[in-house]
Amino acid sequence: MILQVVRYYVSYKLSYREIEEIMTERGIHADHSTINRWVIKYAPLLEHQACRRKKPVASSWRMDETYINVKGQWKYYYRAVDKYGKVIDFLLCAQRNEKAARAFFIKAIGHNGLPEKVVIDESGANALALHHINVELWQNGLMLNLIEVLQVKYLNNLVEQSHRKVKGKMHQCLGWKSDEGAKATLAGIELWSMIKNGQLDNPDGLSVWGEFYALAA
Repeated sequence: MILQVVRYYVSYKLSYREIEEIMTERGIHADHSTINRWVIKYAPLLEHQACRRKKPVASSWRMDETYINVKGQWKYYYRAVDKYGKVIDFLLCAQRNEKAARAFFIKAIGHNGLPEKVVIDESGANALALHHINVELWQNGLMLNLIEVLQVKYLNNLVEQSHRKVKGKMHQCLGWKSDEGAKATLAGIELWSMIKNGQLDNPDGLSVWGEFYALAA
């Protein structure tokens, strides 16, 4: 039941109170504040488990950042998808600068390996972060692994369009009330996207909701 209400929240445009009402109709009492605590506790754990079952992504990435409202303040949500729209990685940061972009790329590379190509927007911070990573690769004798950087607006439409699910949830909940709530919900949204995209190993042919619940096994 806990997994079901967590999935409802991260999968659909439902508020905690709406899910509380749905579960009450089914004879199950789950207070909206309790559901909030479940999402914060379990969504990141499930997303972490999913990373272990995640299939390799393509070596051509599209990276962009978007604005996220947390406690009335705008923060920056870094995301990347591959050329097929598969989720690569994500990171919520307080600032939009080279340090934040670098932190995102280090995280993404750590989870997915080095890309051959990264398409970014006109942000100088993103370009500088990739430049510094390439310098480190060069210094470590990995000249053949240098990342090709492209700043082409139309090629980045894919990742910009994929922000819609995140933006939709933010508008639905009128912005998040805490950093931990935002990070947990974002992890859950990205997890559900990965499952819907067929990005997890699924040898048993489970349904998408079956895959979600199986992560807790």
